Amino acid sequence: MLGMRVAAATLLRCGAGAAAMSTLLVSQPRYAWLRELGLQEENPGVYNGRWGGGGQVVTTFCPANNQPIASVRQANLEDYEETVKAAKEAWKVWADIPAPKRGEIVRQIGDALRQKIKVLGSLVSLEMGKIFVEGVGEVQEYVDVCDYALGLSRMIGGPVLPSERPGHALIEQWNPLGLVGIITAFNFPVAVYGWNSAIAMICGNACIWKGAPTTSLISVAVTKIIARVLEDNKVPGAICSLVCGGADIGTAMARDERIDLLSFTGSTKVGKQVALMVQERFGRSLLELGGNNAIIVFEDADLNLVIPSALFAAVGTAGQRCTTVRRLFLHESIHDEVVAKLAKAYAQVRIGDPWDSDTLYGPLHTKEAVKMFLDTVEQAKQQGGSVVCGGKVINRPGNYVEPTIVTGLPHDAPIVHTETFAPILYVLKFKEQEEVFAWNNEVKQGLSSSIFTKDLGRIFCWLGPKGSDCGIVNVNIPTSGAEIGGAFGGEKHTGGGRESGSDSWKLYMRRSTCTINYSKDLPLAQGIKFQ
Repeated sequence: MLGMRVAAATLLRCGAGAAAMSTLLVSQPRYAWLRELGLQEENPGVYNGRWGGGGQVVTTFCPANNQPIASVRQANLEDYEETVKAAKEAWKVWADIPAPKRGEIVRQIGDALRQKIKVLGSLVSLEMGKIFVEGVGEVQEYVDVCDYALGLSRMIGGPVLPSERPGHALIEQWNPLGLVGIITAFNFPVAVYGWNSAIAMICGNACIWKGAPTTSLISVAVTKIIARVLEDNKVPGAICSLVCGGADIGTAMARDERIDLLSFTGSTKVGKQVALMVQERFGRSLLELGGNNAIIVFEDADLNLVIPSALFAAVGTAGQRCTTVRRLFLHESIHDEVVAKLAKAYAQVRIGDPWDSDTLYGPLHTKEAVKMFLDTVEQAKQQGGSVVCGGKVINRPGNYVEPTIVTGLPHDAPIVHTETFAPILYVLKFKEQEEVFAWNNEVKQGLSSSIFTKDLGRIFCWLGPKGSDCGIVNVNIPTSGAEIGGAFGGEKHTGGGRESGSDSWKLYMRRSTCTINYSKDLPLAQGIKFQ
């Protein structure tokens, strides 16, 4: 699911009339494919069974050239109130539908996404900035979780437990929470909503979604696809409501007691504020926040695996994944060799327009991110780091920076302990297993981690109680690229939430322990006599 990642409640690029209609990309013949997703020059950003929006008009921009794409009219607080009421009413219908039937409708959503996978992936490239294959892959992730949710819809439930009292049954009953709020960030504008909504829906919940303002068109396009499926099945569209908006909408969701669970993906800073607001009302939150992730390479590692793994984990999505590797620990005996090979691999990364099929590396999402990148490189130098490659802005339109490798810093340098949402990799030396495991764990975040080694004893130590303290603990693969079948999330300042697979579905439901007396007697537990 952020550290310096901009939360879904921030970074507005707005202003009605900021871009004349004739200059919008959606109006140009080259981008006529946007019409296939139902997008126009100005788009309503509220859906609750019907489309609307009475708030600010926000124009989103293409990170590859900083040209305006199209506009979305956001929700105001009145729109939000109307949408919550509609979603709560829709839940009454949805909760009565058997879980396998709910799963069938979610499957149809996955099929509808399949039919639009390339054009929707192209929109992800255009508006978010990730390369086309990653954009399509993100939509595929939503499709996959719909398939997963279909099977799960016939499996969720609690055990029948042995009762100590004769003539009694002891069971666990799981019921939907009601209304699940989902706030997503710019870097995964499709998949994170899919992880949450598909599982929440088969559990019997209605959803209300607020995506990042800078990827509002993606939120609208995805909701249009979902709305059509719900309409075809003659169920209320408000089951999957949308409220595009800024911090006012995010704050309203966090404080609203009618939101039974709030799933937030964003920065640790904003996530902490969200968590406090939700906790103040004794609500439930699911947090997927920052990650200062590390790869540890031992002297026996297979470097044919290490180099492409480190390259993908550091450079993929231009360093804007929550699972991006920020720290690369190399055993001192192989440090120089790996740095040389990695620098050579960096030089071969094909940089270009994200929708070009030959491109491996695209732009940062915003101009602000470029400034953050430059500031961080300068801080790294001031703290004793040496830039092996990269470190500069690329002279071309858009928000392009050079993927960067920095060496020579101590493991506990302040900048190394700061998650920067950019393609900056700190390469650090170590001598012993015990020290490097401790260094992996010394940062505040605990999302993803990986070691490269052939030593079985070391592997199981890494997976054990004295190994990595992260939610994702890998061996001989990168820190990024998680599968939907496992629970996704991390510890400490990453927030502790889990999404997608395994038993993450339990977070979207409430559990009741039920004792049923089918006898004619009334024995008490623990053998208590009260007569």
